[in-house]
Amino acid sequence: MGSLHLNEIRKTFGTVEVLKGIDLSVDDGEFVVFVGPSGCGKSTMLRIIAGLEEQTSGHVRINNRLVDTVPPAKRGIAMVFQTYALYPHLDVRRNMGLALEQEGIAKAEITARVGAAAAMLRLEELLHRRPAELSGGQRQRVAIGRAIVRQPSLFLFDEPLSNLDAALRVGTRIEIAKLHRKLGATMVYVTHDQVEAMTLADRIMVFNAGAVEQVGKPLELYHRPANLFVAGFIGSPTMNFLAGDTAARLGATTIGVRPEHLIIRDDGVWSGTVIHAEHLGPDTMYYVETEAYGTLTIRTDGDTWHEVGATLSVSPMEAKIHRFGADGRTLG
Repeated sequence: MGSLHLNEIRKTFGTVEVLKGIDLSVDDGEFVVFVGPSGCGKSTMLRIIAGLEEQTSGHVRINNRLVDTVPPAKRGIAMVFQTYALYPHLDVRRNMGLALEQEGIAKAEITARVGAAAAMLRLEELLHRRPAELSGGQRQRVAIGRAIVRQPSLFLFDEPLSNLDAALRVGTRIEIAKLHRKLGATMVYVTHDQVEAMTLADRIMVFNAGAVEQVGKPLELYHRPANLFVAGFIGSPTMNFLAGDTAARLGATTIGVRPEHLIIRDDGVWSGTVIHAEHLGPDTMYYVETEAYGTLTIRTDGDTWHEVGATLSVSPMEAKIHRFGADGRTLG
């Protein structure tokens, strides 16, 4: 399919630098996810790759071709937007094939490409419908199908699941993962949802305030975060952070422990009062207010039961403690 290379990409709006020298190489067939909080620069970076935004400096190469001055339609990319961007007066078949018509592709070829994409996305029975007659998930599949028929070198996804409800997000996420495996396509995907990032990506690029904090495989970021920001952003519920004497005894300014790495025991090293419990079936989340460290989140077996107001003592799994220095970087 295609490769992508970003070299020292910077973007400023007036005096505000929103991208601070981004470097990345995406291999042919790789699925890379840009993740980070709102306003961190991830969507701006995607728009620069697409040619919808011009970088202040730096270079973009797609398939080893410099595309800095190449218009979007000539970059060999297809983009799937958050808002679907379907034509309301056209049926699904025409929405999927319109870009090919405009390129002058033969009608028989358009029919074949649209038919193949519709079969892949289970849209065959919907080809005659207009967007208003479709669910949100179906509309998003049509938008993905419109991208597939163009046979691009690079697929770009800009928060494509944000407008879907929880159940549709899970289903469509699975469809995108299956699509990637089936096509072997190169994909770059933007989201603020770290669960999407963890479940879809070959590699994740974590953005924060216009800079990249860490790039790596999902479990690498989960088990070996480079700093406090990544440790707190990747993982749900978020990591517990403790400072003060406890951290100092481990040679750190701050230590971090994930909720599933805190063990409830009678002789635990930290104690507090249960202020809330979430019983989720296979798991239970306890929120325990401690005097010295604020609220700790504990993930435990779903059959465990402690009342709100009860006192709980916990100890961390020693091998699972993360240590951070005064600069926020991971130690050791």
